Amino acid sequence: MSPVIVVGAGPVGLSAALALRARDLPVTLLEADPEGRERPGSRALFVHRETLHLLDSMRPGLADEITAYGRTWQTKRTLYRGREVYSRTFPPPSGPPPFTSLRQVDTERFLLAACKDAGVEFVWGAEVVGVRTGPTGVTLTDDEGRTWTGSHVVAADGARSALRRELGIALEGSHANGFHVVVDVADIPGAELPLERVFHYEHPGVGGRSVMRVPFTGGFQLDLQCRDDDRQEAYGTEESVRGWLPAVVGEGYADRILWVSTYRFLRKVAATFTDPHHRVLLVGEAAHLFPPFGARGMNSGIADAAAAAEAIATGVPEAVAHFAAARRAAALFNSAAAGTALDHLRPRRRIVRAKQRAAAALAPVLPWCGAWLEHAPYGPRNGSPASAGRKY
Repeated sequence: MSPVIVVGAGPVGLSAALALRARDLPVTLLEADPEGRERPGSRALFVHRETLHLLDSMRPGLADEITAYGRTWQTKRTLYRGREVYSRTFPPPSGPPPFTSLRQVDTERFLLAACKDAGVEFVWGAEVVGVRTGPTGVTLTDDEGRTWTGSHVVAADGARSALRRELGIALEGSHANGFHVVVDVADIPGAELPLERVFHYEHPGVGGRSVMRVPFTGGFQLDLQCRDDDRQEAYGTEESVRGWLPAVVGEGYADRILWVSTYRFLRKVAATFTDPHHRVLLVGEAAHLFPPFGARGMNSGIADAAAAAEAIATGVPEAVAHFAAARRAAALFNSAAAGTALDHLRPRRRIVRAKQRAAAALAPVLPWCGAWLEHAPYGPRNGSPASAGRKY
């Protein structure tokens, strides 16, 4: 039996390989980086309940391993210009948690171990540069001239996907002006910050810029929203972070910085998620790019991976065509939802800022106003009608 080839050993590629092995399909995974690579930064933090269910269906017990290591908090707080407008503490879950928070590198560590145990064949240091599809299979070529032939390919090779480029599939969408700074900070042993997610609108300590703090195992991630005319060197370098960090989390963390990066809000979706022969299936960031607010990136990518494996296992091209249509519809839904969140986070209309000010003023007497301020930065969460009941 020809193997299915997965390209990319990020969380989405690893999930695709695991889902394929769960259906007893032979899998070869090609990764451009060498084995034992070190991936910086927390990147995607949230693994939501729906995603945990998917991972457990691929490898029973995997969700328990991930949640035992990750952090789940019960308290969410939102502040406006330094004044609390929303706070809610949920009771500890009696069953599986609604989510868990851990660095992406740790999620990948659990997935990699599960893939090796499941019999996935890994080829490290294989940078794919060519793809040729036909009615009965697909052939890949790497930068050293090596070739691999399989029945299908799952393209999980990220935002700069070589497979998407070689197939001539366009990314369609937009990007926002301005940038955000993301910072990983290690806990101070014995003096950890409260286990809670905190969002600040217009934090007075950073000149009215919005900032969010999210815990993960061993530390926390900060996301600082910069203005369109801010200079990256003023806010997005390790030296500059040391300057504004104490105003957000207090003294003592300047030497606890683990990683600093910047990003811009991209909302892009591939014009199609498969080739004309239905042999290559795009998943994750090879297929779509979303802003990190709302945790749609990795979670939707793992949903893509599960759907891709299901389609390939049927053995009929029509199933791949259905996968491509359904997952692209889900991606368009998520892109629109991210756009709604972006309009709230980076409002261009005065009426939006006026509504935020009014809601903050009314929150003490009208709790729903505070709840709106709490939920709006993440966009709608009801899920795509095309994703078969899944959130992503």
